[in-house]
Amino acid sequence: MRKSIWVHLLSLVICLSLSVEAGAQKHEFANYKRYAKANSELPKVTKKDKRVVFMGNSITEGWPMHRAEFFKENPNYVGRGIGGQTSYQFLLRFREDVIKLNPKVVIINAGTNDVAENTGPYNEEFTFNNIVSMVDIAKANKIKVILTSVLPAARFGWHPHVTDAPDKIISLNKRIEAYAKANKIPYVDYYKALVDADGRTLPKKYSNDGVHPLPDGYKVMENLIQPVIKKLL
Repeated sequence: MRKSIWVHLLSLVICLSLSVEAGAQKHEFANYKRYAKANSELPKVTKKDKRVVFMGNSITEGWPMHRAEFFKENPNYVGRGIGGQTSYQFLLRFREDVIKLNPKVVIINAGTNDVAENTGPYNEEFTFNNIVSMVDIAKANKIKVILTSVLPAARFGWHPHVTDAPDKIISLNKRIEAYAKANKIPYVDYYKALVDADGRTLPKKYSNDGVHPLPDGYKVMENLIQPVIKKLL
């Protein structure tokens, strides 16, 4: 009888272990599938090609949608933004969505969703370290890097409990800029060009929700990033 109970318990433990493993495999944190097909369909890079990858969240993801002409005029530009993602997820998929595409340049825009606490409580040190890790990986693969500021955002409609976003964004931006300067990495300040007169918010002329740019907002970003890209290429 006792032996039968132990056998039953062992079987239960094995079943639970398999269930947990299956659940872990089903929940894919980095969302590698988002660009898997698009990545596989990209032509192989030749010595003459000068591919540029834009790495980011929904702000980056929405760029080709709102300003398709910018990417048509620059067919070597590849958008790899995923809505809702934080720097933790960028770092996980950096090899699949950046390194394996063999770009000359990667543009990293990270921090908005970290501050918004999309994947847990915000920690500036962790977010900054994720950005530095991406830079290190890019450099190790001979890819030039452009770092950009987090865009202005006073609040997040999906996480209204975050009430001090501007202070956190300003602090992170200062740290990214200082790091870029110390390491001779180009830094593009979207924040300063897009922020309202209060120095904290994204104005209505550039955004409907105070977080995501409208076409006019993207135009401002394009005018800032384009000369830096051309200089690196």
